Amino acid sequence: MTAQLIDGNALSRQLRADVTARVTALKAHGITPGLAVILVGENAASQVYVRNKVKACEDTGMHSVLERWPATLTEADLLARVEALNLDASIHGILVQLPLPAHIDAQKVIEAISPAKDVDGFHIASAGALMTGMPGFWPCTPYGCMKMLESIGYELKGKHAVVIGRSNIVGKPMALMLLQQNATVTICHSGTPDLKAMTLQADVVVAAVGKLNVLTADMVKPGAVVIDVGMNRNDEGKLCGDVDFDGVKQVAGYITPVPGGVGPMTITMLMVNTLESAERLLG
Repeated sequence: MTAQLIDGNALSRQLRADVTARVTALKAHGITPGLAVILVGENAASQVYVRNKVKACEDTGMHSVLERWPATLTEADLLARVEALNLDASIHGILVQLPLPAHIDAQKVIEAISPAKDVDGFHIASAGALMTGMPGFWPCTPYGCMKMLESIGYELKGKHAVVIGRSNIVGKPMALMLLQQNATVTICHSGTPDLKAMTLQADVVVAAVGKLNVLTADMVKPGAVVIDVGMNRNDEGKLCGDVDFDGVKQVAGYITPVPGGVGPMTITMLMVNTLESAERLLG
């Protein structure tokens, strides 16, 4: 058996085409969805992510504002910029790129963003909405993972899903989204004594810990769906995920590649969230 690839690039193109059509429809009503991105400091990876987000806005016809600030920006000044964007009617989504410099409390900044513009889905109000099944913005990476499962017509009801990782950005919201679709969910982490025993039971494995080869072929049930959220570099400097791709693809039924899997979906779901924020103005 060789696993079928879930192509994040191809799915992303499909979803962005739909976003572009909906943006055009909104513009006919005098509304152009707007995303503001704030970048503090010179983190190289953050600069790449921000550039890709701004380009995605342009490609789908949205309005984007990129604010670059030096690492010396004070927390008070950053909070003031967030509040100004909260009040800006042309902005429907606000994203503060993480990580922030050490002197700034990232959680405080996230909580300063209006929940109505929290298109990253990191605000406590968004987390609470997800947990209780109420309308709100879902964090973009796990939301993208759910779209990938949907794209292969995978029925989660009654399936056992194992999420490796418990971060607020991916692991925890991923588990809640799977639970909403009636999967039986196990969350594994650094305190799990026998990870292999858990993953061998799984119909779906989502690996999201940022660690090379955390999931190998002998840990996967034949035919399982494997979603690789990790972004790492191996000894040769090659970009790869948390999953031993070459080994696991011989066992799994479906697998996401790195790169070209979850990555492009994350930015696409940011576009979807920003669009939906703007659409709410029309009721």
